[in-house]
Amino acid sequence: MTAYVPTHATDSTHASRAHEPHGPPDGKSPRPPRFRGLRGFRIAGADLSASIAVFLIALPLSLGIALATGAPLQAGLVAAAVGGIVAGRIGGSPLQVSGPAAGLTVVTADLIQRYGWRATCAITVLAGIVQLGLGCLRVARSALAVSPAVVHGMLAGIGVTIAVAQLHIVLGGTPQSSVPDNLRALPAQLADLHPADLSISLLTLAILLAWPRIPGRPGRVLRIVPAPLVAVAGATLCAGVTGLTLAKVDLPSWRSHALAGLPEGPVLGIVAAVLTTTLVCSVQSLLGAVAVDKLTSRRAAGQSRVGRSDLDRELLGQGAANVMSGALGGLPVAGVAVRSVANVRAGAVSRNSTMLHGVWVVVAALLLVPLLELIPLAALAALVMAVGIQMVSLNHIRTITRHREILVYTITTLGVVLLGVLEGVALGVAVAVAVALHRLARTRITHAEEDGVHHVRVRGQLTFLAVPRLSRALHLVPQGGATIVELDGSFMDHAAYEALQCWQDAHTAQGGTVEMTGRAGTRIAEPASTSHSCCRPWTAWRNHHCDRPQETSPGARPSGHQLASGISAFQRNTAPHVRGELARLAREGQSPSQLFLTCADSRLVTSMITSSGPGDLFVVRNVGNLVPLPGAESGDDSVAAAIEYAVDVLQVRSITVCGHSGCGAMQALLNTPPGGAQTPLRRWLRHGVPSLERMAAHEDDKAWARLAGRAPADAVEQLCLTNVVQQLEHLRGHESVARRMAEGALELHGMYFHVGEAQAYLLTERQDEVFDRVTPAPEEPEEEAPAGVKV
Repeated sequence: MTAYVPTHATDSTHASRAHEPHGPPDGKSPRPPRFRGLRGFRIAGADLSASIAVFLIALPLSLGIALATGAPLQAGLVAAAVGGIVAGRIGGSPLQVSGPAAGLTVVTADLIQRYGWRATCAITVLAGIVQLGLGCLRVARSALAVSPAVVHGMLAGIGVTIAVAQLHIVLGGTPQSSVPDNLRALPAQLADLHPADLSISLLTLAILLAWPRIPGRPGRVLRIVPAPLVAVAGATLCAGVTGLTLAKVDLPSWRSHALAGLPEGPVLGIVAAVLTTTLVCSVQSLLGAVAVDKLTSRRAAGQSRVGRSDLDRELLGQGAANVMSGALGGLPVAGVAVRSVANVRAGAVSRNSTMLHGVWVVVAALLLVPLLELIPLAALAALVMAVGIQMVSLNHIRTITRHREILVYTITTLGVVLLGVLEGVALGVAVAVAVALHRLARTRITHAEEDGVHHVRVRGQLTFLAVPRLSRALHLVPQGGATIVELDGSFMDHAAYEALQCWQDAHTAQGGTVEMTGRAGTRIAEPASTSHSCCRPWTAWRNHHCDRPQETSPGARPSGHQLASGISAFQRNTAPHVRGELARLAREGQSPSQLFLTCADSRLVTSMITSSGPGDLFVVRNVGNLVPLPGAESGDDSVAAAIEYAVDVLQVRSITVCGHSGCGAMQALLNTPPGGAQTPLRRWLRHGVPSLERMAAHEDDKAWARLAGRAPADAVEQLCLTNVVQQLEHLRGHESVARRMAEGALELHGMYFHVGEAQAYLLTERQDEVFDRVTPAPEEPEEEAPAGVKV
């Protein structure tokens, strides 16, 4: 078939599905071509190419981060190799790449300055042991409870610290121990510039900035080579050609490489160091694993996928990597976003790509030492400074500002810059808790009378703490008075709901009227209104009661009042929300992305089941979601006209035929005897006869269209599924559809929606006509990962 459904490749190294709380059900995906290595070890071609791309990014960044911390440069290579091989093999996020991370630079530099390098390695080992313990306790998900404002503030503070420190190396000097000291020393450093170091650093930064922005097709081809590698290679080549006198990478013999030694110092200080390293490594790795899941979920249909991350296993993998890295004299290890993004975008399909990149690092560390020693330190400093600058993300600041958490972000950033990582994070968490409690407790309730109508306005969250003030305001409303209760908040607890419900019942029993609204029509969880019998549009169905209209009594108003009442509710509650969007659509015209052809059944809410907004779908409804074959319309060209208009004029990119459970048209088609009077319904249903014949043709071999995981409930459901497949065949007979499909500009999708289960199924691309269950998708990422270098 030409319709598609997201599929999930099974990672053979994962634990059983019963132990994967973060993973969706298995699916099937096309097997990529594989290369067979030694002793039958099989490697996908996509993994091989992805590992090389990640290695080319990891090599210069690992050296640069080691330089920024003041550790031996080999330590960066050790951490990169161990992170790739150990964390890649054991960790729960197959496509996340681990290694020395810029987020750990400040922590590691402080540890080296306080305790020395060998003691820092021992602290890394202890932090890894703590991570192993936390992974065994299965507490990984608790790390995700930290406010994003605190996490991004921590990374921004670390980024500022890195950038200010590396600026001194870029200018040819030596950084101080803290940001204030670096800022105080900056004027003197500017007065004593080293032109050679500055020129190489500026060249590196210029290439980093320009490489991702090369336009056109040449840019797309050139961007296959990572910007960090091009920048460092270009600076190294320039330094060699011009003969500049510069400090360069110095990799002593591995025989003199320092290993871990017992730390000496105050016990509380060492404990704080271990906890700080554990915190930063764990939070960055777990958040990185979730981000990788979001990236892989966006892969196009047909691309190989992996299961979602097991966060507890990922914590175990990171702990094992830190134990090994520290024991071998390497930097602390954490998940690294830029390498992980490169790995996913390069098409990696398993953890083999991550492990292979670690192998390439080992090969480079053993065989490419003379080449690595040509790299100027100024180029590495500029690279790390760029990483630090990009850790202060403007996208994150805008998002945090919209959510009114800029105070938490700012305090955390300043705390990390001025006090340290652990102190800054603790300060940020304290401020985040204080802000949350303030928002929960700060509720403003007012009463006012306007034109004979009493307005009770509630600003903020309505909890039990506000019930006494709410009761006082409600009792200011006289008996029998018209009242509007305006609830401007997103939360109402049970105590407040009970108080509001009891007052409303008593007030209406005394002849008064009550209308629940939000400012500008916002709706929250509220008592069911007696004035409306249906869910109001554009609101969540949860906590609303959709009652069927009552039977009309002899003295009741005509049913036309129901239509007028619904329109009135739209103008009052919904129109203020959608007026701006509809005005834009009116100006720009319609440009839907897909044609959605479905049944006229009233229970199919197309925008809801596809999570579509106004203007996204070009919807065609008819009895039985039928697509007459070209030439068989006999005067009814409405469906063919809609298809031609959608494909040729609106240029939709996909067409979906959606059937559903309990379809009355299929029931009628199945039960109608041949012959008889040709009513309009029977004349229309003749377009479904090919579906009936298709189902009958497979009666002997039982090769019907079917649902994945279970057999159709009855013959009607079997015909509903077969009808979707048949109507897709009819679609291909339309000239405009066939032409656009041949051009590769149009896709066809088959869909079945089970109304009672609220479950959607998509027709797979396999040839056996199976409808696969659509599983819940992962949460959308906050921000798209930008091109270029980032943390």
